[in-house]
Amino acid sequence: MLSKRDLEFLLYEWLDVESLTERERFAEHSRETFDAVLELSEDLATKRFAPVNKEGDQNEPYVGDDGRVVLPDALGAGIDEFRKTGLMAASFDAELGGMQLPTVVSRASSAWFQAANAAMSSYAFLTVGNANLLATYGTDEQIDTWVRPMVEGRFFGTMCLSEPQAGSSLADITTKATPQDDGTYRITGTKMWISAGEHELAENIVHLVLAKAPGGGPGVKGISLFVVPKYLADGTRNDVALVGLNHKMGNRATTNTLLNFGDGTHTPTDVSGAASSRPARSAPGAVAYLVGEEHRGLSYMFHMMNEARIGVGFLATSLGYAGYLASVEYAKVRTQGRPVDAKDPASKPVPIIEHADVKRMLLAQKSYAEGALALGLYCSRLVDIEATTDGDERAQTTLLLDVLTPIAKSWPSQWCLEANSLAIQVHGGYGYTKEFDVEQYYRDNRLNPIHEGTHGIQALDLLGRKVVMGGGKGLALLVETIGATIDRASSVGSVAGYADDLRKVTDRLVSTTAQIWSAGDPAVSLANATAYLEATGHIVIAWIWLEQALAADGHDGAFYDGKRAAAQYFYRYELPKTGPQLDLLATLDRTTLDADPAWF
Repeated sequence: MLSKRDLEFLLYEWLDVESLTERERFAEHSRETFDAVLELSEDLATKRFAPVNKEGDQNEPYVGDDGRVVLPDALGAGIDEFRKTGLMAASFDAELGGMQLPTVVSRASSAWFQAANAAMSSYAFLTVGNANLLATYGTDEQIDTWVRPMVEGRFFGTMCLSEPQAGSSLADITTKATPQDDGTYRITGTKMWISAGEHELAENIVHLVLAKAPGGGPGVKGISLFVVPKYLADGTRNDVALVGLNHKMGNRATTNTLLNFGDGTHTPTDVSGAASSRPARSAPGAVAYLVGEEHRGLSYMFHMMNEARIGVGFLATSLGYAGYLASVEYAKVRTQGRPVDAKDPASKPVPIIEHADVKRMLLAQKSYAEGALALGLYCSRLVDIEATTDGDERAQTTLLLDVLTPIAKSWPSQWCLEANSLAIQVHGGYGYTKEFDVEQYYRDNRLNPIHEGTHGIQALDLLGRKVVMGGGKGLALLVETIGATIDRASSVGSVAGYADDLRKVTDRLVSTTAQIWSAGDPAVSLANATAYLEATGHIVIAWIWLEQALAADGHDGAFYDGKRAAAQYFYRYELPKTGPQLDLLATLDRTTLDADPAWF
């Protein structure tokens, strides 16, 4: 599913995660505690998550006669085992009952579960994002009532943003929040595409819901954020109703729901389902509790969304990595064909890993999956630095993380999906059958370029906001950070050529960005934002591979040789792809902008 050796290399030989224990927040930890968590994660993911991956895929959730969502029993049993380990609390503060692990270690732990069973892992990790947001912006009462049970694994959580008519255009949501005299609100409206929105895996489901409260005005500035639990703190059933389940091509064991808030479906009941003796609520709608201040909901939700975006990148990476390792294993045992220079046509067939084109596909997968994992862990380490510093260092770390986040979400979602496609190709016809895992990895991964902001949305975010923020400080910091690696690599003979290549293309990125924004028309500048995201993403991964090559320099053995081969592949086969993209961007091409809808 993942490579333990690769994780050790990235965490300890490259990122020096052990040095984080010198910071007060992580002082109680050591490499021994980090390794213990990772070993526990590998063991549980291998024994309780991976074996039921196909069962969850082949037995989709459905709504039973009693209106409850039914999932395979084995999924619930595995999630119970996960709950008992306390891993849900890995990165939370000790005062909340958490382990207070570095985020980078927690993310590495999560990757084992994502690789083993993408759909099953989502319930827990959506909850972690929800709890992190409330721990940051919630009141003490909200933290005690909702966060602590989520950290314990008793409650699960969701994020409710999209609506059927609005999709990703949050300015167009219509869900309403009406204030009440007691300080609560009543929510009415419909939310769509809500992952883990209804199930029986936990005592309660804590929904974080975006809605418009009075006085906020049009657009996103009128949006507020609310806690809307399935069950209220006193056990009363809240007016949150499952309308239906969406049936997906992948990630089938994660319920994906259409929810109605405040449609009158649920009268007050206790958790057993018995009629409650409490009087009906005086106002229609689901009971909701404001998070923070009114009309600042989107800024709060971005806390969870940015965390979720990096999480999506990890999910895409984990699936790409699992497919890569599966195809390596298959290629080593599948015999077919003979070397092109074989003299004897009667000689025995060789394992397909001996063929150059199969090695090409394996190297491509390796460069995508290992490059993406390294980027995700790098970003996670930035989260830890951000949390344990202040002043200018914290501001710079935050800025770099802001710039990298759309890349950390979208690049793995695009290229680790391509890795899954290549894994199917390595398997040949067998890879297209349900008897082998790689076809499911592809289906599961196909969601990741869509959710938590599509590829195009991430592109607009990168080019339209992140690289130009602060008068271009975002891009300048990224280039400065890459430049520091280039400077180190320039004096190392084995990678000096890579450093020169990366310097040239990074300089081109800077000049091309200036050219793009010289148009004087944002519509023209952003027309090809996706090409910009893809080119910048490849440049960033090339930088990450240069970092890995530096860490591997001077070390012998097959593992390090493999790192060097993947870096060589990326610089010779992948980085040159940015040339035509940058050429296109520099011309301010209007092909897509000028295309008339009538032409299609």
